[in-house]
Amino acid sequence: MTVDPILASVMQRAFKSITDEMSVSMMRTTRSPILCEAKDFVTGLYDEKGNMLEQTENLPILSFSLGPVCKHLLEYFGDEIHPGDVIFHNDVFSFGNQNNDVAAFKPIFLAERLIGWAATKGHMADIGGAVKGGYNPAATEVFQEALRIPAVKVYERGRLRKDVWDLIFANIRLDIVKEDMRAEIGACTIGERRLQALVEKIGLERFEAHKQHLCAATERMMRQEIRSIPNGRYHGEGKVFFDGKHPGSEFTIRVAVAVEDEDITFDYTGTDQQTDGFVNGTYTSSASATILTFLQMVNPDIPHNQGMLRPLRIVIPEGTILNASYPKATTFGNHLCPPNADAIIRALAGAIPDRVGAGWNHLLCALTTGHNPRKAEDYVDICFMGLKGGSGAVRGVDGYDHIGMIDASGGLLDQDYEMFEQQTPHQLLRHEYLTDSAGAGEWRGGLGVETEILLGGERTQLVTFGDGDVKPAFGLFGGRDGTLNFIELRKPDGTVYRTTSKDIVGGVPAGTRYVQEAGGGGGYGDPKRRPAEKVAREVRDGILSRAAAEKLYGVALWPGTFEVDELGTAELRRGS
Repeated sequence: MTVDPILASVMQRAFKSITDEMSVSMMRTTRSPILCEAKDFVTGLYDEKGNMLEQTENLPILSFSLGPVCKHLLEYFGDEIHPGDVIFHNDVFSFGNQNNDVAAFKPIFLAERLIGWAATKGHMADIGGAVKGGYNPAATEVFQEALRIPAVKVYERGRLRKDVWDLIFANIRLDIVKEDMRAEIGACTIGERRLQALVEKIGLERFEAHKQHLCAATERMMRQEIRSIPNGRYHGEGKVFFDGKHPGSEFTIRVAVAVEDEDITFDYTGTDQQTDGFVNGTYTSSASATILTFLQMVNPDIPHNQGMLRPLRIVIPEGTILNASYPKATTFGNHLCPPNADAIIRALAGAIPDRVGAGWNHLLCALTTGHNPRKAEDYVDICFMGLKGGSGAVRGVDGYDHIGMIDASGGLLDQDYEMFEQQTPHQLLRHEYLTDSAGAGEWRGGLGVETEILLGGERTQLVTFGDGDVKPAFGLFGGRDGTLNFIELRKPDGTVYRTTSKDIVGGVPAGTRYVQEAGGGGGYGDPKRRPAEKVAREVRDGILSRAAAEKLYGVALWPGTFEVDELGTAELRRGS
């Protein structure tokens, strides 16, 4: 069959339009702020073999976690896949990435022929286990973390399997999760209808031919990007601090990036062994982190379908911190993306200095649970506002301010202030950019933020998970590091408790002030090469202090003004 390149392009845009519509449906019909506000979910379309056709990647760490599961479903159910089926899955030991990230899959048929899949995956407000909200820093095995949902049909041939449905949700604390999973099913139904209509319009034979052409064209684009990287074997490391069990513990992620003409391999052989705590990852979460980091270094216009992945090979030995063995705890796995990204950036910085960025601030997050007496209901809240630090700078561009960790890459939205106070018993007191948090450089890192919240409610428990309180985001090529993260609880009786990065704090009294700083990203290049006028403007705008302008950038300002003292600046910069 003759392939029409224009039709192939139209199909690619149609796939993207479908996953975007699925995403809008999720945003409008889910109830948890984690989903409807923060957009901690992904939507996707896959072909009859589970190969990716397109995705809408609100949260990049989830973006490449659906395809492997889709292929697992095909193998698991075999011929027992029918029109009207809906399958749930979260099991981290059968290609899931995190227990809280629960997926719904819907096979798509044309007449009696399987032609594809629609899928959604989102972070649920609760998933059972020992700790409400799903994060348990004290866990040592998966059974202490969550309800495992291996591939299971909740609808079969269009009929609800009420026994299976009730079994799942009897083990989850919050009814809101049930409503959010119904929203996932609805989004899949939209994907099903739209893909069926597209194939009916084009015709199945033409659809298949043009789908293959599209994936092949995407593969060529990716191979062209890899060809632009000098052949070689490049090494980098990233550090993970504190496993939640052993204070002062430290682990190293090691990657060897091998570039050979049009192919690239990321080999994590030599990475430290899995931990006894919950600071472990799964193959899926770690491979997804590898892919999303590499995509930041290549042409952003490459379509996201299976062809993009063909030239990539990822080797992560089982039993390492990035690919833990059953039945290890792995909830923290998504958040091993930042040190994984650090390792890849360090490995490739010498080979492609114009296409890598300095270090991003690592995640430090807090989850509060308890009872909201004003609404007479329990709640779970992840403080998305407070966790979002700055990204690393790249050559020619400052880092993004307040973008969040690299595994979200800006996809994780802030909470609306008013909705935050409606949905929780808390009151937001302050949320603003953090002066002097950005790593200095010819191009500075992105700014972090400081957040202060007055905690309210009853039976309040706070769980922290993350990193970045030991080492800040790193600078590149003479750029300076960002700043560290911390969370403090300032209680009504005057006592102050600074949390660890993996902590469970129960019985937090109402009236406690929650104070958090999320650090800035690393700088790129010599700070003394940054234009003095730009430094002066940032002092005026509160981004920099006068002291930092002098010490880090060698820029002197006239007292009482924001005008550059040219002679004083020249002297400071000569002295460096």
